[in-house]
Amino acid sequence: MSVATTMKDRVLSGMQPSGALHIGNWMGALDNWVKMQDIYDSYFMVADFHSLTTGYHDTRQLPSMVFNMVVDWLAAGLDPQRSIIFRQSMVPQHAELHLLLSMITPLGWLERVPSYKEKLKELAQRDIHTYGFLGYPVLMSSDIILYRANKVPVGQDQVPHVELTREIVRRFNTLYGDVLVEPEAVLTEARVLPGLDGKKMSKSYGNTLALGEPADSITKKIRVMVTDPARVKRSDPGHPEVCPVFSLHKVFSEQQTVEEIDQACRNATIGCVDCKALLAGSINTRLDPIRERRTQWEAHPEQVEEILQEGAKSAQKLAQATMDEVKDAMHLNALQ
Repeated sequence: MSVATTMKDRVLSGMQPSGALHIGNWMGALDNWVKMQDIYDSYFMVADFHSLTTGYHDTRQLPSMVFNMVVDWLAAGLDPQRSIIFRQSMVPQHAELHLLLSMITPLGWLERVPSYKEKLKELAQRDIHTYGFLGYPVLMSSDIILYRANKVPVGQDQVPHVELTREIVRRFNTLYGDVLVEPEAVLTEARVLPGLDGKKMSKSYGNTLALGEPADSITKKIRVMVTDPARVKRSDPGHPEVCPVFSLHKVFSEQQTVEEIDQACRNATIGCVDCKALLAGSINTRLDPIRERRTQWEAHPEQVEEILQEGAKSAQKLAQATMDEVKDAMHLNALQ
């Protein structure tokens, strides 16, 4: 989720903690976050409340997942001097606003959110027929509203969540006065990387390359990565446009290298083994500085904790200002 305001030039983005990140997370969101720091007043949130909606049954690994994800954020270039990095559960206003908004949100609005039924099918093996899972779009709305956002950059799949937020804002303002800002969805293009098996890169498929993974492991995995299924022999001309290896080349290799591989593959003057070796080199070159910074942050967990603590203090100031207005409008602060 990403949230930006033009009025205050502010951006809020969040990610559920799932442990160490992979290069798909990096290119799909994190790389954009790093760039946002120089453009917006940036707030980056560990969405650990959200993780409970489907992972409430076992939270023993949650602390380590939060730590490893934040370490990857820092290693990839998020800078606590240029952005606010905080943990959602350390800012109680998220839960407070969620509670108040849940009082006015009709059940029918939640049941029609497309991702609700999709997730129920996708995670059929888990017991997620809970109030928390049904109501997580209200929590997401609370995240947006707390930071006074009126522009929300999202992928197409998240537009219904923004529309729900708009409906909740309108309902609140109708009931209690013109207090909350109605956000507007701004579609952004999400970069989706193929995994080692050609499917979308995802931990659930076991086809990822981790940001902090050693160079030799990256190289070994890429050696067995799937390629153009129609290219059986070395002498067969290839079709780069359908090859997952070439898709990663376009992301990680220099433009000249990409163009040379494109032609060499079509002309069968380069084989898949050599092509994969070049890709491994390109990815490892990009990951080398991240791995180095990751090692440094891993060695100082107390510094990571301090960043989250200080970030939460900064986030609470903005969140509390919104909550004061909300509670005033709902007559929850007055005695008479």
